[in-house]
Amino acid sequence: MLYGLLTGISTGVWPLLAPHGFYTDFPGGPWQGWVAMDGPYNEHLIRDFGGLNLAMAAVLVGVAVLGRSAPARLTGLAVLLFAVPHTAYHWMHADHFPPADRVPAVGAAAIGVLVGVLVLVLPSRKDAAAAEAAAAREAGTARAAAAGRKDAGARP
Repeated sequence: MLYGLLTGISTGVWPLLAPHGFYTDFPGGPWQGWVAMDGPYNEHLIRDFGGLNLAMAAVLVGVAVLGRSAPARLTGLAVLLFAVPHTAYHWMHADHFPPADRVPAVGAAAIGVLVGVLVLVLPSRKDAAAAEAAAAREAGTARAAAAGRKDAGARP
């Protein structure tokens, strides 16, 4: 959920509110202009990228709140469908960045792949608890049935 919030703020809201600032200054801090290094400014593309990231953040937060495996796995797949090509692009074009920026640029993109894999493969707490409760009920029913058969056999 924290990743979803951070992604929504940094790469969702910023390009929607200030697309040219995002283009020239992303990611901010000691690194500057990662987007600008890759071609001319395109407001439409920057705003679409912001909307995509904000939507993905909303879905990540939503599945964290819902805590169900099926929507989480679908979300993990969606994150991977975006993050894998995005990371591959950064990897294949790392020479666009100054040497000190190469590892942070590729690493930051790769975090999305890690999050997608984790959301895809980690079981939901709520689904795990429901499965445990169902197994306990089934075990209790089986014990009761077995006890009933023993009682039936003991009668004259």
